[in-house]
Amino acid sequence: MRTLFVLPFALALSSTALAQDAAPIATQGWNASDWNVEASDIPVDPDFSFGVLDNGMRYILRENATPKGTVLVRFHIGSGSLDEEDGERGLAHFIEHMAFNGSARVPEGEMIKLLEREGLAFGADTNATTSFESTIYKLDLPRNDPALLDTALMLMRETASELTIAQDAVDRERGVVLSERRDRYSYSYKETVDQLEFTAPGARFVDRLPIGTVEVLERASADDLRALYRRTYVPSNAVLVVVGDLPLAEMEARVRKHFASWQAAPDPAEPATGPADLARAGETDIYIDPALTERVQAMRLSPWTERPDTIANRQKALLRQIGYGVINRRLQALARGADAPFRGAGYGTGDLFKDGRTTSLVVDTDDGGWEKGLGVAATELRRALAFGFSEAEVAEQVARIRTALENGANGSATRTNDSLVAVALNLIDEEQVPSTPESSLNRFEAFAPQITPENTLAAVLEEAAPLVDPLIRFEGRIAPEGGAQALRETWQRAETVELVAPDHAAPPEFAYTDFGPAGAIISDGRDDRFGFRLVRFANGVRLNLKKTDIRKDRVSFRLTLDGGQLLETREAPLKTALVSSLPQGGLGEHSQDELETILAGRSVRLSISASADAFSMGGGTTPRDLALQLQLLAAFLTDPGYRPEGVERYRRNVKSFFASLDATPAQALGNQLGAILSDHDPRFTLQPQEAYEALTFEQLAVDIGDRLTQGAIELALVGDFDEEAAIGLVAQTLGALPAREGEFNARAEARQRSFTQDHSTRRITHSGEADQALVRMTWLTTDDSDLDEALRLSLLDRVVQIELQEQLREDLGKSYSPSSDSSPSKAWPGYGTFALSASVDVKEVEPTRAAIRDMLVSLRIAPVEQDVLDRARQPLLEAYENMLDTLEGWMSLADRSQSEADRLGRFLRAPDILKAITPADILATAQRYLAPEDAVEVLVLPREEAGQG
Repeated sequence: MRTLFVLPFALALSSTALAQDAAPIATQGWNASDWNVEASDIPVDPDFSFGVLDNGMRYILRENATPKGTVLVRFHIGSGSLDEEDGERGLAHFIEHMAFNGSARVPEGEMIKLLEREGLAFGADTNATTSFESTIYKLDLPRNDPALLDTALMLMRETASELTIAQDAVDRERGVVLSERRDRYSYSYKETVDQLEFTAPGARFVDRLPIGTVEVLERASADDLRALYRRTYVPSNAVLVVVGDLPLAEMEARVRKHFASWQAAPDPAEPATGPADLARAGETDIYIDPALTERVQAMRLSPWTERPDTIANRQKALLRQIGYGVINRRLQALARGADAPFRGAGYGTGDLFKDGRTTSLVVDTDDGGWEKGLGVAATELRRALAFGFSEAEVAEQVARIRTALENGANGSATRTNDSLVAVALNLIDEEQVPSTPESSLNRFEAFAPQITPENTLAAVLEEAAPLVDPLIRFEGRIAPEGGAQALRETWQRAETVELVAPDHAAPPEFAYTDFGPAGAIISDGRDDRFGFRLVRFANGVRLNLKKTDIRKDRVSFRLTLDGGQLLETREAPLKTALVSSLPQGGLGEHSQDELETILAGRSVRLSISASADAFSMGGGTTPRDLALQLQLLAAFLTDPGYRPEGVERYRRNVKSFFASLDATPAQALGNQLGAILSDHDPRFTLQPQEAYEALTFEQLAVDIGDRLTQGAIELALVGDFDEEAAIGLVAQTLGALPAREGEFNARAEARQRSFTQDHSTRRITHSGEADQALVRMTWLTTDDSDLDEALRLSLLDRVVQIELQEQLREDLGKSYSPSSDSSPSKAWPGYGTFALSASVDVKEVEPTRAAIRDMLVSLRIAPVEQDVLDRARQPLLEAYENMLDTLEGWMSLADRSQSEADRLGRFLRAPDILKAITPADILATAQRYLAPEDAVEVLVLPREEAGQG
């Protein structure tokens, strides 16, 4: 087994790690030895199909129809950056790029075009990733067309052994790979490198980050890439995964058709990862970067031991999971309290490949708060390990796990393709046998009596390395006063604090179950086009229902509340800035932390966000918990807690945010662009830090309190529920509230938004790497009231995206991921933007600007080629075709289907409008909006470069 690397402070725990005694069951093609799980006694999910070709290539297939009519293909190569020699660092990832750049049957530059013609958007549906231990190619097929599967498997087969890797193609792609490395080389990347070097100095994996080194990438030849390609891309090192809405026999026949000809070759040797010195202790690392928030980590290493995927080992993993969960729940409670000692903290043990295990306590604090935070967290950890856990604490964790497993079992018949692919990859990477959700639940229930406070504590103590004289690592923007000695002394003091047994108070009952007499229904109709049931209560609440079983035992909800950012004014531009923090203040009768315990094991959610013209509260639940979810929503509207600890946490985040305003080009642009485009309209301009820190819940209650109690409400429920029962539950909760406004306010006076008339080039600076720059152009377009125009802009967006990819990325190799975006506004009449951006080397700013302008000129001189238009259009059409195969898609129509009923007709008309758009239409749209001289151009440059200019 090649264990996936886990950062030292991560918790390598999973709620699926559950088992009881059971005999393995037969499934198609299953042979435990093929997957290195001979020791496992976990029953295999019989709906998977497994196989091994004569050449040694393995495959995993699964027929599945959620979402219906789609297929996912994954080609897994069991080698990544760890397989590179010293002179190959970065070439595994480089090969991944070359897979899109020519093979025996597909000329360079044609693969992406081929897929776009079939409706796969580059990046969204066509992608690949390289990690330490694997390279995975991904195709998301929008149709269950056997011919399309044939095309996909042909491309994967070409990737397997037929890549040409021509020298001229390597030279062209080199700039793209270097651009990707440049974009990723940020303060967070450098911090990760320092952390790895401190955790395991001298270990081989530290020098094998997948992005590689500049020296290797700049000089790598086609021969260099081919050598690694031929060594690692061999049948015995590959697994093909296909999951989707096609018969198994059809999938398997096509797999054999395409891959049986792949010639067998020796499996590459398993690469070294370490060494790791497990005896290290008492060392300290201090890493400073002005963009980092403050964090202290205490860590010890311990030996790695083999844990085959057996029933007994899953039981032990479950006990450990619960034990770590109890400890982290205590730390979370401290972080949520008033005058919290830290912003967050966590404790756990993770694998360091096969070289060891790391047990860590990680504490995130405000600047300068490390001493108090580390001391309190270390003391609380000692208390937990010394006195153990209470029955109630364990029961809370058990309730969460039981609910997750029950939900999994109840929704098993409609698991998504994505989730099933994840199960398959988990077998490949982690050697974890795929079992059914039902069997996981059964094993859990049989083992549950053995889940005691004593057993869970013992499981943690058995695995976790005692944090005696630990390795201590500090990171932040300001060095700790007293340096390494002060960090060490703080830990030592915490080790001597006299411990007091915790007091475990019983949680109260949920206080919000009665909202008065059930609301009366004044209208109840249907929209037969979509099967929506549209209900209105006497108090003004609207309810939109869409019953569908595309996801068994799942219910999506979204409550839309009148208000949103339209409440903000030039004089008070931050009225809604605190809204998303409001749930952290809890409810009047319960703090957020009390709610965490009261609602443990229930599939409910409480959150709120502000969009331009409304507040939104949404999430997912189950039919069993729908009543509680509706009670929670009603309670939040009628009795929000407004506790000060919610504001306290918000202010801590404000400090961290302002400390890294310009740490990368993207951050610098995002924080200044609103002011540039709006001529510093305060509503769209970042305000001074002091203004955010001065916000209070008291003022928020004044600013939005009447929206909570009086604002118009539209609730949408989509999923697997009984309509009459759902209507009754809404009647008892939201429908029972006092009368509210019946309509969403137009707020015409607040909907005025201007776009700057100053089209001069702006230069802003960032404090990141000296070679990083960003070019951004933004145009004023229009709102989305005219569907035809909005769709022409959307298609123009896709055309520009294709042109940017081909010209900036493929032809010039200047930018890894140039992008475009059309955003016609629904909230601001007459307002919309079209933007394009490219991250480039600072030396390439002027050539990039010139290339973009040349592209714009060509778009505005002559119609685009029909093929380009078709490649841009097809993914949009496929998106419309598949939209109503998911709960999320249905919700996008259901959420405002009464107050914005016209959106339903727009959806039905959109595909025909898209199909009718011609190259001449795109030319006219580009001429109408994308004149180069009308763009607001922003150049984001490093401070030194800007200063020189």
